[in-house]
Amino acid sequence: MAFSSSSFHFFRLCIFLLIACFTCPIMCISRPQAALFVFGDSLFDPGNNNYINTTTEFLANWRPYGESFFNYPTGRFCDGRLIPDFIAEYANLPLIPSYFQIGKQHFVHGVNFASGGAGCLVETHRGFVIDLKTQLKYFKNVAELLKKKVGATESKQILSNAVYIFSAGGNDYLAPSSANSTIPYTEREYLQVIMGNLTSVLKGIYKEGGRKFAMLNMVPIGSLPNIRALNVQKGVKNRDFIEKISSLVKMHNSALPEMLKQLEKQLPGFKYTLFNLFKVFAESIDNPTKYVSILLIV
Repeated sequence: MAFSSSSFHFFRLCIFLLIACFTCPIMCISRPQAALFVFGDSLFDPGNNNYINTTTEFLANWRPYGESFFNYPTGRFCDGRLIPDFIAEYANLPLIPSYFQIGKQHFVHGVNFASGGAGCLVETHRGFVIDLKTQLKYFKNVAELLKKKVGATESKQILSNAVYIFSAGGNDYLAPSSANSTIPYTEREYLQVIMGNLTSVLKGIYKEGGRKFAMLNMVPIGSLPNIRALNVQKGVKNRDFIEKISSLVKMHNSALPEMLKQLEKQLPGFKYTLFNLFKVFAESIDNPTKYVSILLIV
């Protein structure tokens, strides 16, 4: 999912709420080993899709993207910086490099693996994005490189003190609908498959030494302009399509905290923060004039 320049201005205001949720985990990181590892979709993609064979639908390397901060399109699906960029700044970290840039930049402060259009499932936009399972594979590569660069002891400390932030799931629910394909599961079964894949990735990071996780729940997808446009394109006039997507989002957002609680019980030292991004977006949608006023004041 991508956001327009105007909608992202409000998103920036919300970022301070998000940063507050991360203050404890990030400030607990030892000074020499502060690191942020980023996984997910277009909410977090810093330009990884620039380096893969994909289509313009999954690219943001053209104007007006990037015009408000970098002054050129970096591959981020916004007019400036993304959530991980603001968090890195707040934690006194440099911009977290994309996975495909670590040969040119230092990566001891973390790496961003996110890919616009990616989902928890390998099947979601297969061949056009870097799915979450592949992002985990890339993270394991980085863990090995880190060990060679700073030694086993320090790399273990970096990985255990780092924060691992995720935005994933939305594309898994949207991709089948936008492609007019049929999901061979009930809604509940499909949710379980997605949660199973996400759980597997979290456990994979935990196995490599990760302990601190930051998760975002899903935004009200049915209210996004591109989804409303898709609803019109499908010729659906009774809102069945939007209501179906909204129902899946509700189920996902209910299942996510339960999954995290289970992992907390199962895995010693596993810690997490769950940020209610749904509430932030819903508030802006329900009270748009309130935030227009704030933007005018700013």
